[in-house]
Amino acid sequence: MNNSIITSIWNHRWGKRTLLLLLILIMGMAAVRWIYPELLSSYIGVVNAPLTYDIGEPLSEREFARLGAELTQNYRQERALAQTANEENPFARRLKVDILMRTRSFQKEAPYPHIDYFRKAGIRRYEGPKTCLTCHATIKVTDSTGKVRQVNTLDDVVHSVHFKFQSTASGFSTYGFDGREVNGKGTQPIPVGKIDRACGVPGSFTWTGWAELVNSKPAHANGAVEVRSEGCGQCHIGGGYHPSTEQMLPGHDAPAVAKEGIDCLICHATGYDMNQRTVIEDKHGRRWNQDRSLKTALTVGQPTAQTCLFCHQHNMGGDREENLPPGSAPDNLGYSKRRLLHPGAKRGNSFQKEFDVHAAAGMVCTDCHQPEGHKIPRGDKGVDLVANDLPHKKVECEGCHTAAPHVKDTQDRALLNGHVDRLSCEACHIKELRADNVVLRDWIHPVWDAEEGVYVFKDVYQSGKAGKGFKYLWFNGNGTFLANALGDNPVAKNRYNPLMNQLVKIDDPEAVQQIRQAALELQKSYPDLDVERYVKEATDPLSALSPEMLAKRKKMIEENIRPVMEQGKSRIYPFKVFNALMYEEMGNQGPFGAMILPFDYPVYYETGNPEQSIKKALAHPIVKRMYEAPFKAYMMDEFMRYFGVGRWSGEYPLSADGKLKNVEAHWMRQMGSLMVNHGIRKEGRKCKECHSSRGIIDFESLGYPPERIAELQSLPEMK
Repeated sequence: MNNSIITSIWNHRWGKRTLLLLLILIMGMAAVRWIYPELLSSYIGVVNAPLTYDIGEPLSEREFARLGAELTQNYRQERALAQTANEENPFARRLKVDILMRTRSFQKEAPYPHIDYFRKAGIRRYEGPKTCLTCHATIKVTDSTGKVRQVNTLDDVVHSVHFKFQSTASGFSTYGFDGREVNGKGTQPIPVGKIDRACGVPGSFTWTGWAELVNSKPAHANGAVEVRSEGCGQCHIGGGYHPSTEQMLPGHDAPAVAKEGIDCLICHATGYDMNQRTVIEDKHGRRWNQDRSLKTALTVGQPTAQTCLFCHQHNMGGDREENLPPGSAPDNLGYSKRRLLHPGAKRGNSFQKEFDVHAAAGMVCTDCHQPEGHKIPRGDKGVDLVANDLPHKKVECEGCHTAAPHVKDTQDRALLNGHVDRLSCEACHIKELRADNVVLRDWIHPVWDAEEGVYVFKDVYQSGKAGKGFKYLWFNGNGTFLANALGDNPVAKNRYNPLMNQLVKIDDPEAVQQIRQAALELQKSYPDLDVERYVKEATDPLSALSPEMLAKRKKMIEENIRPVMEQGKSRIYPFKVFNALMYEEMGNQGPFGAMILPFDYPVYYETGNPEQSIKKALAHPIVKRMYEAPFKAYMMDEFMRYFGVGRWSGEYPLSADGKLKNVEAHWMRQMGSLMVNHGIRKEGRKCKECHSSRGIIDFESLGYPPERIAELQSLPEMK
């Protein structure tokens, strides 16, 4: 009968065309579903394979009961001791405590409800997302308007920034030096985020520094080699051999095997063991291990400050912050192949109770960064190219403290609340950053770190002080493509220009002296280093520009950036400032810099040879593809237009005989300015700290005219 139907259709006037179109459609769908992903993976040089972890055998009923009792032991004991506090007889008290701890009510009210959930569901081994999705296949999500919808949990995670590391959507608060909003209306959307963002802090891209094994020779090992783990993947909820590269390319999603590697527990389990988070190597390549123990899975719940800091500690207080809580990432580097610790704090704003009033109050990150499912907002303000799941959702002090936050000091509260119109809360309530907050980092002249047993970058200048490690800038919520805060003085138009002032010069005598001292130290290892030239370029990065390029820069600022600076309402915010000496590919140079080249971590750390490290990174398949026509058309031309260059040259900077072409070492042409919103102190600054001739705020750089500066520095209220 089926044959007769097909024959009838075939003999129909339009039958042949219909069947042929149907066949083409089926073949096209098959190509998109199976062939295209394989061709794409082959082209970009990524590897996907089933991911295996040491999860052990399923527990017996007795073993499971013993594990549950072990996890709740401390809670039950503390409660029983409190209940028997009035019992004077020690023996009787111990007996009562033992009985109470074994009662059903004590066990039921203990923390970790998933012990009971797993018991009833018959789950005796944790197998990653597969186990979680047994009960959580879908979740209900409430958005900022109060609307509730049900979503597929796995899809919600896979399409979150924490997994894909980028976004092609609009909503970035960053603008290109051509004046266009990144991925805004009328642009060609491109993937932007940590996955492809060049940065002088880590010195690499995610692809060239994902999961690496480094042979170190620390002093304590007396010459023996210790293999260490390093790479961007240690702070990624996926467990694959590369970042979710497929998701940044058109018409492609993360493969199923990559989704099976999602690490639910690193965010949701308070008992997560960061010692498991080290690089493992198999026949397919290198990837990051996870804690997939049943014991840890039983401790799941909502994310806590501690679980967030498993990754964000590196970005905030840094790897070398002292007195961290038990279980913290820097204190649990691995049972073997331990993760490397990095000197210098990226933002230098601690979220420990000694330094942050919100941490001291026991608040967790999601109290302010209120998620919608697995989408977590950063706020609607930003200066960098980190993707944002919920770009229009506010995360700001006024959400709790209102626009008139000062209520206690009856004498001065009106005056203080008046400052909120011009000053952000952070301007007064962040008094300092960590002393090891890095301001200038030199990747070109590595130095030996005896403790870690590797060559590392040289932090030429570190400071946590106002005006040195962080600067006060006008900010309207927007930033440039290279992380420069934008805003304008609302009462003195066209006088404020940080891209030609605060962000392109270091003239503080103390800072200059420390930079010179660091250069003299480097000269001992690099005799050809010209100290005075080094200091000049570090403190005045615009000195690298030709007069023609400098004139073009000024013109682009006024024509393209000034209109963005004048948008909306500006207030004064503190910004951590940063610059790096890196290798740049000069074929893609503009008035605001050139294309930064990534380093290969093992070569850099082991040999201290930055040139060889660059060559190794350039040989990575996806870096080579960046210089080819498909990537140029898909994203690189648009990327460079934002960069202020105009187009992507496509000139691969490595010759056939292995020599670098058109590559030079330079400081970035302006310092990046990173938002700092943690490390909040309860007490704000005193008035005289700002309103005096020696105050911490440079009113001239902020664009105030001389007569207004005189008023601000000698207010009658200060006498």
